[in-house]
Amino acid sequence: MKTPNPLAPNQLALDLLAGASPSLDNFVAGPNRECLAAVRALAAGDDGSPGGTGESVRQIYLWGQPGGGKTHLARAVRAGAPDGGAPLGPEAPVRAFDRAGRQPGVFVVDDCDRLDAKRQHALFALINRVRATPGARLLATGSAPPLGLSLREDLRTRLGWGLVFELAPLADADKALALQALAGERGVMMSAEVVPYLLTHTSRDMRQLIGLFDALDRLALQRQKAITVPLVRELLQTSLNIE
Repeated sequence: MKTPNPLAPNQLALDLLAGASPSLDNFVAGPNRECLAAVRALAAGDDGSPGGTGESVRQIYLWGQPGGGKTHLARAVRAGAPDGGAPLGPEAPVRAFDRAGRQPGVFVVDDCDRLDAKRQHALFALINRVRATPGARLLATGSAPPLGLSLREDLRTRLGWGLVFELAPLADADKALALQALAGERGVMMSAEVVPYLLTHTSRDMRQLIGLFDALDRLALQRQKAITVPLVRELLQTSLNIE
């Protein structure tokens, strides 16, 4: 029986488009290290200190321009949230907000700036429940700082009750260091020209860059070769018809 090629073009295209699943471990912090530490503490239900002392992190609000990583962090935290991480946001049923925050766990609300009046009211009540429920925590995201949102005044105030972080987009230098570190951790041989080529000719989204690196790693292992620019070109041309 012929063994299916694990690097068939269609599968490669799916891998490259999907990228790596968001997690706190594969989030490249760059200038956002303090934010990542706080989000880890929120997800774990502690204050993040070695001894676990001090006031726990109960609420975080993330904002910033696209590409900063707030969606990555929200999805990573949601993976460990109650109810299988059901998303709360502009498209979520109001009843989903009403069920949340009544038990310990972390709850994630995306795109607060796009909530309609009913969902704003539901989020207001959710924040109050989270603060009254031991072990309940909240992570919320938006496009602007709380006081800059076009929301009801009392909700804007409550979104600012916890920690507020502006996520700065990664510089290319941070992305390059992350990819080089990933290659080093895996013991992968990679020519010096590969990372600059990837940053110039492919997506600048870090999650998709990691997905592309994963595919390159598998192809290089199959060929018993180092990752080189010609190998990158072959992979891209085969999977996505990119020249």
